[in-house]
Amino acid sequence: MIQDPRLGELLACPRCDKTPLNADKKRYTCPACKTAFPLVGDIPWMFADPDSSLGEWRNRLHFALQKLAHESQRLGNELAADKLDELTGSRLELLKNAKDQHRSELQRLLSPIDIQSLEARYESHLALRTRLPGDQGLNTYYANVHRDWCWGERENLASLEQITTVLGEATEASGRLGTTVVLGAGACRLAYDLHQSGESERMVAMDFNPLLLFIARDVVAGKTLEFHEFPLAPKSLTDFAVLQTLNAPGSVRDNFHLLFGDVLRPPLADGSLDTVVTPWLIDIVSEDFAAFAARINRLLKPGGRWINFGSLAFDHPQRARCYSAEEVLALTEGAGFAAPDVREADIPYMNSPNSRHGRIETVFTFSARKTHDVKPPARHKSLPDWIVTGKEAVPMLPSFRSQAMSTQVYSFIMSLIDGKRTIDDMAKVLEQKKLMTRKEAVPAIRNFLTRMYDDSERQSGF
Repeated sequence: MIQDPRLGELLACPRCDKTPLNADKKRYTCPACKTAFPLVGDIPWMFADPDSSLGEWRNRLHFALQKLAHESQRLGNELAADKLDELTGSRLELLKNAKDQHRSELQRLLSPIDIQSLEARYESHLALRTRLPGDQGLNTYYANVHRDWCWGERENLASLEQITTVLGEATEASGRLGTTVVLGAGACRLAYDLHQSGESERMVAMDFNPLLLFIARDVVAGKTLEFHEFPLAPKSLTDFAVLQTLNAPGSVRDNFHLLFGDVLRPPLADGSLDTVVTPWLIDIVSEDFAAFAARINRLLKPGGRWINFGSLAFDHPQRARCYSAEEVLALTEGAGFAAPDVREADIPYMNSPNSRHGRIETVFTFSARKTHDVKPPARHKSLPDWIVTGKEAVPMLPSFRSQAMSTQVYSFIMSLIDGKRTIDDMAKVLEQKKLMTRKEAVPAIRNFLTRMYDDSERQSGF
C-alpha cells in the first residue's frame, strides 16, 4: 500500500518524459501513456517498461535459485561418491547445508516477485542464456549486504565521513542535504546513515536489485535477518559459509523511501531534488559520463548539489571513455556545475573478518553545486523496442544470421554424440557433409568438446 504521498511528489514517468503520476493504494499510473507502476514488496517498481523488467527479474531469480539447487545436488554427489577426508567432508557438508538454507531464505524474501509460478527447467534457462550479468547480477553485490548490516561498521563510518567532509561547514545544524536521492543505493547503508545523521530531510534510496532492496526494507524497519555469508577467500574451514545476523543500529526515521528504478531512466521529476548522491556508480554505468552528468543536472533544483563517492575505474571498449580524475572534474563543470570540491582518501573496502580477501581503496569524492541548466541528454535507450516491448518484428540482423549458422553447427555436432562415435568418427561425418576437412575437424571438435565438458563441470549438478 502506498503510505506516504510525499514520495509521489518526487516521482515522474520514466517512460514518457517525466509526466507527473497519479497514485492509488496499489500503484502509480501515468495519465499520459497509461503505464501502471506496481508496488513489489511494498516498494514502487518504477522501470520504463515495468512488465518486461519484472519478467526479466523473475527469470533471473528463478535461474539463480535453480543454480543453488544444482550446487547443493553437486555437493551431495561429491559427499556420496568418494571416500573423503574427515575435514573435507565437514567442509562440503557445511556448504551443502548453507546452500540449502540460503535458497530457502531467498525464496521467502523474494516471494513478492512470484517466482513460484515459473516452470522453466534449468536447461531451458541455459539454452536461452537467461542473463545474470557478471557486473550487475543478483549476487554481484550480495557481499555488500553483510558489510552494510553486519561486520562493516568501520567501512560504513569511513564512507559517511567522506560525504560529510565534502559538505564542509554549514550554517544549519541539520537537514543541509534537503530532499536527497541516492542512485544505486545497493543495500542502502550509506543512505540510511546519511538520513539518520540528520543530513537529509527526505531520503530516497533507489536501486534495481530486488535482493538488496528487500533486505534493506526489512532491516531499516528494525527487523533482524539471518543470511549466510560465503567469503571469497575463507580464513578457515568454518568460514566457507557463515550464518550472519543482519540488523540496523535502529529503525530508520521518517521520510526514508525505497524505490526500484534505472539510474539512466530515473523516475524522478526534473528539478525536484536538493541533492543527488552517486556512490560507486559513475564508472560502471553504460552511459558516457558527460551524458550522465547532464542527467544528474536535470534532476537537481537550481543550486542543488551533486555528491559523488567511490572509485574511478572506468572500463569501456572505447578508451576515450575511460576518464581520468581531471577529465571527470572538467566534464562535471561542463554539465552545468561549479568547480567541484574534491577529497581523496584511503579507506577499507570489503574487509570481511571471515575472508582473507580485502583491500584498501582510494576513493574519489566530490561535491558540486548546480549553477545552470544544460541541454538534457537524449532519453536513454539501452535496447531497441523490438526487444523491450516484444511487439515488433525481430529484424534479421547479419550477426543473427551468423549466430543461427553457428547454432545449427552446434546442434549438429551435439546430435552426433550417441555414446558410440569417437572424435575421429564425428570428424568423418563433418567431412562428408562438406563442413570442413577431417584435418580441420578433429582439433575443432576436440576443442568444442573440451569447452562443453568444462561448462558441464561448472554448471551441472551431476
